[in-house]
Amino acid sequence: MSAPTQVRSLDRLAKTGSLIIPGRLDAPLAADLVSTLKGRTITWLAEESTALSQDLQNYLQTSGLDGASFSKIDPALTDVGAYLEGKLEGNGVLIFVPGETNCRPGAPYRIPADTLQALCSLGLPISPLDISLPAETCLATESASKLPSAILTFGPSIARGQATIARCRESLLIAAEESFSSRDFLNGSLATALLLGLKKHSASNHLCDGTDDSEIAFGKILGAAIALSKEIKTATKKNRVGIILPPGKAGLIANIAVLFANKVPVNLNFTSSREAVHSAIRQADLDKFITADPFVRKVNDFPWPPNRDLLFIERILPQIKKAIVKWSLLGKILPANVLAQILGIGKSKGDDEAVLLFTSGSSGEPKGVPLSHRNILANVCQFGRQLGLPPKSKLLGCLPLFHSFGSTVTLWFPVIEGLDLVTYPSPLETKRLAELISQHQIYLLLATPTFLRGYMRRIEPEQLKSLQLVVTGAEKLPNNLATSFEEKFGILPLEGYGLTETSPVTNVNLPLTDQSPELPVIPSQRFGSVGPPLPGIAVRITNPATDENTTIDQSGIIWLKGANIFQGYLNKPELTQAALDSNGWFKTGDVGRMDHDGFLFIEGRISRFSKIAGEMVPHETVEAAINSVLGLDQETERQIAIIGIPDEKKGEAIVLLSTISGRALEQESLDIRYKLMDQGIPSLWCPKIIMPVESIPVLASGKLDIKGCEELVGK
Repeated sequence: MSAPTQVRSLDRLAKTGSLIIPGRLDAPLAADLVSTLKGRTITWLAEESTALSQDLQNYLQTSGLDGASFSKIDPALTDVGAYLEGKLEGNGVLIFVPGETNCRPGAPYRIPADTLQALCSLGLPISPLDISLPAETCLATESASKLPSAILTFGPSIARGQATIARCRESLLIAAEESFSSRDFLNGSLATALLLGLKKHSASNHLCDGTDDSEIAFGKILGAAIALSKEIKTATKKNRVGIILPPGKAGLIANIAVLFANKVPVNLNFTSSREAVHSAIRQADLDKFITADPFVRKVNDFPWPPNRDLLFIERILPQIKKAIVKWSLLGKILPANVLAQILGIGKSKGDDEAVLLFTSGSSGEPKGVPLSHRNILANVCQFGRQLGLPPKSKLLGCLPLFHSFGSTVTLWFPVIEGLDLVTYPSPLETKRLAELISQHQIYLLLATPTFLRGYMRRIEPEQLKSLQLVVTGAEKLPNNLATSFEEKFGILPLEGYGLTETSPVTNVNLPLTDQSPELPVIPSQRFGSVGPPLPGIAVRITNPATDENTTIDQSGIIWLKGANIFQGYLNKPELTQAALDSNGWFKTGDVGRMDHDGFLFIEGRISRFSKIAGEMVPHETVEAAINSVLGLDQETERQIAIIGIPDEKKGEAIVLLSTISGRALEQESLDIRYKLMDQGIPSLWCPKIIMPVESIPVLASGKLDIKGCEELVGK
């Protein structure tokens, strides 16, 4: 039996009367809301064309409360609002009744944008209300019987005549974030959740390692991780342990074992420069590193620590085979809580550091990003519930484990949620990856646009027929690449968004399935956007020039808040202070806006803007325009990049880096300027210098290497 409904922030509801707009409503929730507002005069408000479930209709008719209605196409909505204001006299409240819609489970507002606009046009004071059902957004390892049946959280109220779709949506997202962040599971331990996941899915789920087609059940992974954790405890007294391994069974077991040893895994970027690697090792204070002999030989240009500091996993596991068998057996027999108590698993939890990642260093020295147990558990829950993958789905894990997307989504997510994981050590070997997708009938492919280009060049459509979801991140998904991929493979790649500091996923586009033709649609994907926020993530926007808050439908710097947001950079208080405000809002450094349906559009990174004669010039917008006017093919590789350089007269100037040879590059910058201006690009935004380069620097994740580009122009 579920715990009682929780009510939060009721003090935000005006005492003198307000129009309450819940994001959703059904009969039991309506009854809970009436109980919450006991002592107040309540009037139900419905939109005439709204379809209500029979249960909700029955409840409204038998509730004994007054009702009123309006039409969203009524041209005199302000007059309707003036009439309805009489219902708010004294302590009266109006409660809008959202109807049935086609939407994904995680949608906070299940109200069509035109209906929400009509509600705003009534001119009444508004109180957005988030209604969250924890059973819909819980980890597979949570006990549903201990969850509250619902969490009702009132958002910041909106004064009479001030309501807009943007203000309502921003208030509701704040309330939804507070609902999600109040959940008890966030105070738990990632190690405990992994133990529960491996035990719960011990026989039903497997990891298949694509390097040798070996398969290992989650139950055996549990035994190996426990046995290895004891070796790690003996090997080092340090709090953190380095891991230098690609995706595969060794990488998964090593990461889980470090957590079971009550230590923090640090997956090092073996594609970084020597300086970046040494910096990460120094910052993390590492003295031991888990790796494998074959990988050491393969990555011979990596600045490997001395052999005495390396723990070779393929040597250790055979030596502790008896211990692995013992713990695999005990893992089956003993209850999870007993096993955790015996092993001391779960001492570190909540806001304690769980893993340490490093930013890519695309614009400078890599920054250490400690992610807490709370952060990762939140993001696994947010991402997993939003995806809502069907049972028996299989996931391809080929993204680097040092990348936050590869870490959360291909390490922790499948273990906790119980998904079969097929791994391969490189996202670049698309021929082998396509074979694995076909062989194992993979459902979900996670990639970057850079890696998708490899599939476009080398793979036949039949090999990817099993894919039902292709989600990209790390860099902007070019429209022509997405449409070309869909034309060839019959599935449209959907763009998501996130940062290392957000654990990482915050937004994702997803297809809407099982639609009823009679009901309005709450869209879940929009081409060109990065999708709506995941459950429990709030958004606000500030003006880049003044730092003042603006409405979320106005372009500006994006700030995010949620249980998945990190608490600050490793040993860098000044950077932390610049990135996080006192209320936990994180300044992403990206510029964008949210449309009326709640989709976030990224317009560029603030570091990828140049301030020219007082105007902010977005590099990515200029790049897109140049690709268009020069007819460049973005399906194969990046051919241009825009960089800003100092300019005495105007502050900065735009430089175009280009790999194009022949006539296209021989054109004067003046000719390109005229073509860009014909496309509506201001003269001020046009490149002042064209610089030929052999290749555009790109990081292993597929992101543009800004630091590398700046070195090319000698900035």
